[in-house]
Amino acid sequence: MNGPADAARAHDRRTVLSGVLFGAGIAASIIDLFVFHLGLQWHHFYDLSTTQVALPADGVFHAVGWFVTVWGLFLLADVRRRTEVSWSRWVGAVVVGVGGFQLLDGVLNHKILGIHQIRYGVDLLVYDVVWIGTAVVALVVGLVVLRRARPARAGAAGTA
Repeated sequence: MNGPADAARAHDRRTVLSGVLFGAGIAASIIDLFVFHLGLQWHHFYDLSTTQVALPADGVFHAVGWFVTVWGLFLLADVRRRTEVSWSRWVGAVVVGVGGFQLLDGVLNHKILGIHQIRYGVDLLVYDVVWIGTAVVALVVGLVVLRRARPARAGAAGTA
């Protein structure tokens, strides 16, 4: 049961997990936080209170996002140390992570919990359709890439 095929499947799962974590972390820390929170200043992670609460909440959100990003990179380094990496599967998993984070944020945080919206003082329908629609497209594209890409060869060394 612990043969080369099982080891290859385990390495492939870790490759995919590292890509999903990296993608979700990048979506949270770069796209959402830097663009919408800091750049455009459209919202904070938690908008149901004062700025004195919202800004520290952004800081915690930022720290968690970077933790997830670095965790994904450490997993990738571990897989690469042990075996060859299927880069096409990893990239597909990154896109799944970006889309998954964006969908979770758009549905859970924006609509179900209502802790923030994309933007205030505008008709949200267009923003929600674009946000959630982009998330679904990213998820589908990432899943298609994952499905079509082959896992790395079993037993291949992870050098260079």
